[in-house]
Amino acid sequence: MIKVLMVCLGNICRSPLAEGILKSKVDGLSVFVDSAGTGGWHIGELPDLRSIGIARQNRIDISDQRCRKFIARDFDDFDHIYVMDRNNLSDVLSVAKSETHRKKVKMILSVESETDTMEVPDPYYGGERGFEEVFILLDRACEQIAKSLDNE
Repeated sequence: MIKVLMVCLGNICRSPLAEGILKSKVDGLSVFVDSAGTGGWHIGELPDLRSIGIARQNRIDISDQRCRKFIARDFDDFDHIYVMDRNNLSDVLSVAKSETHRKKVKMILSVESETDTMEVPDPYYGGERGFEEVFILLDRACEQIAKSLDNE
């Protein structure tokens, strides 16, 4: 089984969406998807209601997810680790103990050839439109990831 981890700052907005989107695209494949945050402020909480809402609008249910913090053991437990922005990248890589660990980590938008940015913006302080834009970015990236996982 291939294991994929999505990581953002608080594990309430972007990474839960990425987890839910990718799960919807790899249904039927032997893939496990999870998400985590580099900060531990929201451990055990549901994703942000706006993330739950935009996911639901797109027929994806993320209401069963609970926030957790990224830990060093995640490097051993996951084959691929996708981060949402450069700060997440720096935070995750600071915990890496080997080059093998470091090679597992990628910016999620690095898989998407039709974007001008490498970072998924944090929609937390924005309105509904920010969550819609993040969903679109993550949906396109997860489509590419799903295709690559299907070929592994």
